Amino acid sequence: MEELLTRVAGAAGINEELARKAVGIILAFLQKEGPAAEIGQLMAALPGAQALADAEGGAKGGMLGAIGGLMGGGGVMALGGQLMGAGLTMGQIQSVSKEMFTVGREKAGEDAMGAIVGAIPGLGQFV
Repeated sequence: MEELLTRVAGAAGINEELARKAVGIILAFLQKEGPAAEIGQLMAALPGAQALADAEGGAKGGMLGAIGGLMGGGGVMALGGQLMGAGLTMGQIQSVSKEMFTVGREKAGEDAMGAIVGAIPGLGQFV
């Protein structure tokens, strides 16, 4: 997990605390929205991922998250709202997501990550 957080922080130009929060929010979102088997593979490949997802799973996205929720319960738009509410810019969100999925491919495999991206509408634009 520390390798992932260091890489994400470096890629997005953010501190490790914000990287931890962002990764936790994304992992919690993936658990909620993604295919269970592949998410299980990802979580198993990233020791500490479950604790991080649990810690950030209840995070709220402020105004943008609320707007996303009003437009159909969330999805990628609500995730973006949560990440912006945590203090990330759109460019940083893309950097965090791309690096996180790069590490995911290295650890859990291309098949698992491809299935996750394919199962969540709109996610492909961020990874």
